[in-house]
Amino acid sequence: MVLRARIAGCGAYLPAQRLSNDELAALHGLDTSDAWIRERTGIGFRHMAAPGETASEMGAAAAREALAHAGAQASEVDAILVATSTPDSAFPATAVRIQAQLGVTRGFAFDMAAACTGFVYALGVADSLIRSGAARCVLVIGTEVFSRILDWTDRGTCVLFGDGAGAVLLRAEPGAGTTADRGILSCHLHADGRHGDILHIEGGAGSTGGAGLLRMAGKEVFRHAVTKLAAVVDEALAANGMTHADINWLVPHQANARIIEAMGRKLNLPRERVVMTVERHANTSAASIPLALCEARRDGRIADGDLVVMEAIGGGLTWGAAIARF
Repeated sequence: MVLRARIAGCGAYLPAQRLSNDELAALHGLDTSDAWIRERTGIGFRHMAAPGETASEMGAAAAREALAHAGAQASEVDAILVATSTPDSAFPATAVRIQAQLGVTRGFAFDMAAACTGFVYALGVADSLIRSGAARCVLVIGTEVFSRILDWTDRGTCVLFGDGAGAVLLRAEPGAGTTADRGILSCHLHADGRHGDILHIEGGAGSTGGAGLLRMAGKEVFRHAVTKLAAVVDEALAANGMTHADINWLVPHQANARIIEAMGRKLNLPRERVVMTVERHANTSAASIPLALCEARRDGRIADGDLVVMEAIGGGLTWGAAIARF
């Protein structure tokens, strides 16, 4: 017998303000259009946090929904892992802010900084905690307020991102140690700091220049994305003795419709087996996979027994994939 980390519940939160491409352009005086943005990214809308609305507040809202979906109480939670690039503060961690807001008074909580790959990284760590017996009930949350780190004069980046939060509750359950088990089967994480400057936030709390804005070399990121994501998904499948034909659903990081479509083609998956929310949410960084996962689980697309592949690439460069059976 082995312990598996089963995804017992999902939750999502999107800020009330929803902006179309044209509304965004008018609000910030951008020389762009709905057609220009949609053609290059597939994005039509994004949500923006209200003034004063924080990553911890959004993450806590998503976590409450995940707990309710799982039929769990906050008192059961052993650990809270939060993936974010836009924390409330350098410290205390956004995770402990969420812990307090949920009323959790036991266990431990910490943040993970792996940019858009953050949720997959956090899943990997949570899976290891459960397999080792260090925790039995873990909240994994992705929450972002990217609207506060965007350069609104740079149409190449500011149109790409939105705000939001997603969460899953993982529970330890016994498994037979086969790929038929429900839960996370494996996670595969990578990083290559040599490419860190192609997608980064200028400065930070400990830098001499203070915190700054997001900068991205879009063509370079795209080039790395397709090759690295395809390789890590194949790595994950091979580790489990599986092929592309075994995948029921691909739930990718929602960065760009072109990247998502390219990944679907590489995996020989029809479009209807790829969960895409980028048109309505834009890129919500570490929140994008749990937001998409929650939507597809709640509307019945992802059913019990389905094999789901999640993959992401982000600043660092970081990238990774996780395979789970629901």
